[in-house]
Amino acid sequence: MSTPPIFPGRWLRRGLLPGALLLAAVLPARAPAQSAGAWPLHGYDLGGQRYSPLTAINTTTVSRLLPKWTWHSGVTATFQATPIVTDGVMYVSLPFSGVAALNAATGRELWRYKHESRASKLCCGPANRGVAVSNGRVYVGTVDGRLVALDARTGTKVWDIVVAEYEGSTEATSQLRSDDSLSQVGKTGSTGVGISAAPIVYDGKVFVGIAGVGYGLHPDKGLAVVGLSGQYGRPGLMAAFDAKTGRPLWKFNVTGPGWEGTFRSSTPDGVAMQRDIAREHADSAAYADAWRYGGGSIYSSPVIDAVRHLLIFGTGNPSPQMADASRPGDNLYTSSLVALDLRTGKMVWHYQQVPHDRWGYDVASSPVLLDVMREGKRIPAVAQASKTGWVFVHDRRDGALLFKSDAFVPQRNLFTPPLPGEGVVIAPGIAGGANWSPSAYDPRQHLFFVGALHLPTRYIAHEVRGPDSSVTQYASTQNTDEAWGTLTALDLANSGRLKWQVKTEEPLIGGVLATAGGLVFSGAGKGVFGAFDGATGRPLWTYQCDAGVNAPPVTYAIGGKQFVAVAAGGNALFGFKQGDMVVAFGLPE
Repeated sequence: MSTPPIFPGRWLRRGLLPGALLLAAVLPARAPAQSAGAWPLHGYDLGGQRYSPLTAINTTTVSRLLPKWTWHSGVTATFQATPIVTDGVMYVSLPFSGVAALNAATGRELWRYKHESRASKLCCGPANRGVAVSNGRVYVGTVDGRLVALDARTGTKVWDIVVAEYEGSTEATSQLRSDDSLSQVGKTGSTGVGISAAPIVYDGKVFVGIAGVGYGLHPDKGLAVVGLSGQYGRPGLMAAFDAKTGRPLWKFNVTGPGWEGTFRSSTPDGVAMQRDIAREHADSAAYADAWRYGGGSIYSSPVIDAVRHLLIFGTGNPSPQMADASRPGDNLYTSSLVALDLRTGKMVWHYQQVPHDRWGYDVASSPVLLDVMREGKRIPAVAQASKTGWVFVHDRRDGALLFKSDAFVPQRNLFTPPLPGEGVVIAPGIAGGANWSPSAYDPRQHLFFVGALHLPTRYIAHEVRGPDSSVTQYASTQNTDEAWGTLTALDLANSGRLKWQVKTEEPLIGGVLATAGGLVFSGAGKGVFGAFDGATGRPLWTYQCDAGVNAPPVTYAIGGKQFVAVAAGGNALFGFKQGDMVVAFGLPE
């Protein structure tokens, strides 16, 4: 491994915004006090800001950063974990839902848990995005839809419970499987139940959501998807369990009766949608129970407003994916930001970013809690980086939209339905914008940092006529030749105006870290891990890893020495080199 000359990429825009009327000033969100040397939660604090107060590694010293230790898990697969560091121990979730505990100062392995899946087929791949650690327990959601509690000292299993199971058909119709244009597509869809998101523990409860319920057919490789109308899928789910015993406390189904909503002709922020509202109304009676297959996967860890007892999270696309003939209406509460009363699981508010989603625009990246000043008043807010390319900022008391940011990726043909023949190329495409990768927020500079993808997608509408003259409608996607990324700083003290942006040679998937040392850290799929000046976006340091850096970095301190650590294990879906390494960096002695 060696240090390349510069983080791959070129500047799109750089420098401070010109003087402007101050529309908002941002203050730090309240959260319980944390040990400055730890990384105790998936998003660092309950609000998910991913901002560390550590300053030893800063804009002056970062150029001297070097590897302090590396650890190889022996499990080479898509590696997306956020390490948790507490009391000198690092807890890392592995692909296929294993967990390892390491000495955070040396990387020495202390114990290992290997999960035995009970599913014959994985719905959602091997990736796991992290664990939760609380009161001597480590909690991990699993590839087969379970929640497991481990003893934090030994890795011994304490309890193992089912969060949700899938019962229903994933089999495509015979006429679709025989269609020559889909000869490379598998015979079954990806519907099932798995958990990739990190749980979060608060007030004696473990909160976790399921994924895998947005039905779609997938080729063997790449990002292409085929969506087939019909009764495939199940509702997404967020659930709470007793942290001591695993006893179920409440469950919230993402979809249910009344999911048709009001048949909106535009998004809540006023962007027109090309929907055949009359046809949807006419079809409603025939598909009255479509909500039973409704989708709404949960891909990322929720955040918690402890003052208002709110659990806030995003939901995925409706099922079936892209193909909408069998699901008229707005398809509530998919592709939405949702706030529940964490004590009861009852909905407090929701904001549906994309009604009747036909593009796979999941609300996938974790929301972030922060405070804003509007017209002299302090407002508790929540921000979320969307797959459509904007950061939405809401009043977290009622979900009202305060503002949305400048676009952080190019946008074209947004919300155009799939078309027959050559289809239509839409940006952002099915991968986003901002995918599951967590953002970070620097409350001192009022800057919101987003790592994103520019991967336009061609959406194509199809019809297949069967021997009995029945017609099956479906939609498919194709990748385009455009593929790059952006790392963006958005000024939330100025209504989300773009302050600086770096264009990278490859799409950014994995997440970012901000520190009080004035730094932003991010990795890339070709293995480069880099640090940037948070105020200007100027690259300050890079390191070449053996595999793609497609996981969120963290920072912590032990014995007064600061470390920055990240998983380097690539991402198979995006074609980035896979590996099995966690590497920790620090300053020379």
